[in-house]
This record gives sequence, structure tokens and C-alpha cells, in this order.
Amino acid sequence: MRILKINKWKLSAVVLFLLFLVLGGMYIYRYEPFRESFEISDDLGGNIFPSALLSTATTDAQIIVPGDSVYLGNPKSCIAVRVRSRNAYSKVRINVAQTPFFSESVSEFILEKPRTDYLIYPDIIWNYEALKDNNQAMPISIAVTVEMNKENLGQKVKTMSVRSVNECLLGYVDSAMKFHDTGIFFAAYVNEEHPMIDKLLREALNTRIVNRFWGYQGGREDIVDKQVYALWNILQKRNFRYSSISNTSLSSNVVYAQRVRTFDDALESAQVNCVDGTVLFASLLRAINIDPILVRTPGHMFVGYYMDSKHTKKNFLETTMIGDVNLDDFFPDEQLDSTMVGKSQNQVSRITFEKSKEYANKKYNTNVEGIHSGKLNYMFLEISRDIRQKIQPIGK
Repeated sequence: MRILKINKWKLSAVVLFLLFLVLGGMYIYRYEPFRESFEISDDLGGNIFPSALLSTATTDAQIIVPGDSVYLGNPKSCIAVRVRSRNAYSKVRINVAQTPFFSESVSEFILEKPRTDYLIYPDIIWNYEALKDNNQAMPISIAVTVEMNKENLGQKVKTMSVRSVNECLLGYVDSAMKFHDTGIFFAAYVNEEHPMIDKLLREALNTRIVNRFWGYQGGREDIVDKQVYALWNILQKRNFRYSSISNTSLSSNVVYAQRVRTFDDALESAQVNCVDGTVLFASLLRAINIDPILVRTPGHMFVGYYMDSKHTKKNFLETTMIGDVNLDDFFPDEQLDSTMVGKSQNQVSRITFEKSKEYANKKYNTNVEGIHSGKLNYMFLEISRDIRQKIQPIGK
């Protein structure tokens, strides 16, 4: 009898223990008290690029791909919340506090699947003027409050860096260690709608090199080339100087960027490097309906343009030769600088224009395989109508 009582006691203890495990498991399954409620996430290593936001604000292009396949909201917002649903059709409310770069916003989402990790991109009401005027990287604290099924999950804060509008995102490495090339953002610095362009075109017409700009309507390659030379000539008269500045303060193993002067910056400073000169000249070409091309090789960029509307032939220019350069640096065997003595400004301008085409075409032909390969640090980017459906000028 005593043995039977002991066995019953042991059996009761085992049953109670198992019941505790089951009930505890159900509690954890439903409420997960030991799991972190949510976290603030992003795809660019804690960096926000105004140029990327401004250039895609009115387009449907998704250049920066979400890190997770299961996500909600608009990934172009750049800022995300990672949260795990509790039960099916959980209702999530996300409040993002105001910063100098965006207003306070409230977004609501339905998480259809139970116990599933979601990456949610809440609505961000960007202050586009503040983004456009941000000339230097600036830290901001992003405060996010989350509710799930009317239960407050608390507030979290993440410090991110809003980069300068002059920083062009070249590429980034995602969470799976895959590199994404985003060189298409160079198109954001080609600004064919800049108000200053009309003044520059008037200056070009006053040279009498051409009496009007008609793009490809003249029907001849020499007419196209004459228009391009008129642009070259007036930029040279503005006494541009070559400046090699292209580095940024960005220090990251996730994102890669290059400093690019906007149209305003280039004209005001009268300084350009190869990228600045390329996007500046491409802006003018597109303004007169000549289709430009941005060509990138490792450590260098130059501009191209199509000679006809059907794009059967193209030409290229080395835009760094617009500035006050030593031609012997480009053609060391020809001693060109000595031949410039006694030449008028227009004569020198014409010589450098022709030599610029010669140098850039040789550069293109030498690197043509890499340029069209899609490999890292190479690019052949036509500033076309298709590109403008994805990337708009940043408007500065």
C-alpha cells in the first residue's frame, strides 16, 4: 500500500511537471516575454543618402533592394522596423518621431502570418528641401514607438548619418554579402532642367559658332559636333580648374560613395574633376536634345554623346581638358603646349576640343570590353527617357 502511495505521488508530480511545461510553452508561444520586441533596421549600414531619396521620390524605381524577402511598406523610405508577429493578423502601429529631415509619421500594418519575422518600412514624410540643402554629413537620432494589437512595445532610438547631397551612392553590400551596383545614381547629378542652362546656351549662341541649337534635327554629324563644340567653348571661357576632390568622410564596409559636385557647385566654384565635368557637360547636352552617355572606367569617368537620333554612331570627350590643363600630360609625345603659343582663345579651344575627342575615344576603345561587361567600376549609362523614368535630377 505504501509503495502504491509513493507511485501515485510520483505520478502526480510528473503530471504536474508536464502540465507546467505545456502551459509555460503555450505562454511563451503566445507572448514571448523574453524576446526583444522590435528593432530599427536599414539597408545601408546606418546611412541615409539624400541624392538617392531625391532622385527616386517621384519614380517607381526600387534601386536599393530590401534585405528580407518578407517585408511590408515602401522600401524607398530607407528606415525599417524588424518585428515578430504574435498571432495571425496582428495589427501593428508605428510612430516615427520628427527630425530636421522628416516630420512625425504614424503607419499601420496588418501582419497576416503568426510568429513570423517581418521587415516593415513605415511611411517617412521627408523634408526634401532639408535633404537638398544638406552639404555635410550629419547624425540624427531616429526614435520609433511600436504598438502591436494595442499593446505598447516601447520606444527605441537609433542614430544614423544623413550624408551630404554631394555623396553619390556607388553600391552597397546586403546582409547576404552580395554587392549591389548603384552607379545609376550618377544620373541624378545630370540636371538638364537647371535654370542656369538658359544663360549658358545664350552665351554659346553669342559666340556665333552656331546660330541655334537643334539637336539632331540638322540631320548631319558635323552639325551635331558643332553644337557640342559651342558648349565646350563657353565652358572653357569660364576658366574652370581641375580639382581631384572626390573622397567623402564615409567610413563603411557596407556602402561605397563618391563626392560629386552638383550643377550649382561646379559653376560657382569653377572647379571640376572627371565626374563633375562629365555630369555638367551631360546636363548641357541633354538640354539641347543630344543624348549623353556617362562612361566609367576604374578611377575615371568621361562623357559620350550620340551623333544621330538612331544612335548608330557615338563620340566621346575628356571633360577634364575643359580646364586649365597641360596637354603634354595627355599627349606626352606631341609637345602640344609649345604649339599653343600665339594662338587665340578660340583657336586653343578648338584644338583642345579635337584632342579631347581623340583622347576619350582612345580611352573608350581600350576599355570597351570592360565598359559593356557590367563589371565593378565600369559603366555605360545612357541618360535616356528610360533612365529618367527611374532617376530624376536632384534639382540643385
